[in-house]
Amino acid sequence: MLLEGKTLAAALRAPLAQRAEAVRQKLGRQISLFAVGSTEDYGAYVYLKKEVQAAEKLGVKCQVHEVNANTSVNHFLELLQQASSAADIDAILIPRPLPEALARSGFTHFIAPEKDIDGMSHIAAGNLFLCKTWSDVQNLPTFVPCTALAVIRLLDAYGIDPQGQETAVIGRSPTVGRPLAHLLTCRNATVKICHTFTRDLALSLENTDIICAAAGCPGLLTPQNVKEGATIIDIATNLDEQGHLCGDACTQQLVERGCHISPVPGGVGPVTLACLLENIILSGERKV
Repeated sequence: MLLEGKTLAAALRAPLAQRAEAVRQKLGRQISLFAVGSTEDYGAYVYLKKEVQAAEKLGVKCQVHEVNANTSVNHFLELLQQASSAADIDAILIPRPLPEALARSGFTHFIAPEKDIDGMSHIAAGNLFLCKTWSDVQNLPTFVPCTALAVIRLLDAYGIDPQGQETAVIGRSPTVGRPLAHLLTCRNATVKICHTFTRDLALSLENTDIICAAAGCPGLLTPQNVKEGATIIDIATNLDEQGHLCGDACTQQLVERGCHISPVPGGVGPVTLACLLENIILSGERKV
């Protein structure tokens, strides 16, 4: 069965314009998003523009500041400090990847945690990793990384309960793999993290009930290394040999093996965007 995310995303987005308008009436201004986009990565920058357009349709005021390999670290950090201290900016979004010098600048220390809608800051990450239960996560004063949250939302939408399930997360990035693994433990799953140095991936996945793949490796998950009937949440976005968007899993083959799998595109991606938009609105609601 395909676990498509478009229906869930539409349901999550449906009330957001009304919520944004309610905040506007109470604050006397629109919710405001400050975003930094790197023009060095065409794909990421185009996706940021789509996120901004979606937010603007909800009534969010957006400003995008472009950076590139020639942008000085001092200028970049000054931008973040100004946005973090500005009373009329509610949300800050900084998609990765960034130019190397900016990425290594420790910029997450300069993002106000209450405006950090994708949970990038050290405070947001620390708050998340102090959570033990799902109730703790729901009561966080900061935000959870949107892609990780989208995976949990997608599982819930299809009635797939991680509790007690043998679960694997393939990928250990600070934006997806690690926070997702922790969210799954908060949902009482038994979680293993697999990565480049995992000696035998097939052996690690042999008895796994839920697999969340974010490796960026087309064809990684096949009927040979996934058990029959497993749930696969494919988070990766790759290009196959024909230049078509694909994930890490051989989707059709695994569906034929009785697996429940989220497609790429149309699975986690739309839900991630919906979670991001929801966090933007929430950043304004918390000021009311």
